Amino acid sequence: MWERAEVPFAFYGCVELRQMLGLKAKTEKELADLLRQVPLHSVYYHTHSPLLRHQYRAGMYSNDFATWTAVQVRDRVLGERLAVVDPLSFESLSDLRDAIVSVIDAHLESITVIPRVVYGEPFEFIESTIMGVPTGFEAYTLEEFTQALSDVDETTIYYHAIEARVRLKQARTHFSAWLGDRLNLPSLAARVQALDPYAGGLERLRSQMLVYCGQVLSRGQDL
Repeated sequence: MWERAEVPFAFYGCVELRQMLGLKAKTEKELADLLRQVPLHSVYYHTHSPLLRHQYRAGMYSNDFATWTAVQVRDRVLGERLAVVDPLSFESLSDLRDAIVSVIDAHLESITVIPRVVYGEPFEFIESTIMGVPTGFEAYTLEEFTQALSDVDETTIYYHAIEARVRLKQARTHFSAWLGDRLNLPSLAARVQALDPYAGGLERLRSQMLVYCGQVLSRGQDL
């Protein structure tokens, strides 16, 4: 018989509150210069929350900086270089900012003319905060967790998988922590933790978690 957690998993959705900073870049140099100055909440908005704002589709760029340079400036070389920066591989948003600036600086050093917007739109810096919102879904068992996970919307996946790690400073996602600590399923928890939300988007992340949970339920033991 499966364990019943003493503390339930409470599913939260989220809403994003945005604020325009009044800063716009028309060249890639201006992009790097302004990026050095903006609040870290803006770095977060342009690197992490695109997952929340845009449904994943094949071929899309993973962050707003990559999208702008590739689409608006039409500099696909820099766009591709920025797209491979993994936001979750950095310990802090400050480190992430430094990495992105370094990619832009290195690119500019390798060319003679600074790319700029000609027919496209300038890059507008925005910052945001995320507010958690109770959904009313709770789970005490793996069966209940699996059912609720299939019913909640994408903002819930984002809140517990991205916001928890980046701005709430949790070492693990909320999903992984609860599965491991409350249900005593360390192998399942480790596999859930290892999932990359940027490799396919939030729906793929949800689908893979459901597959892993289903495997445990069908086998009657941890993975």
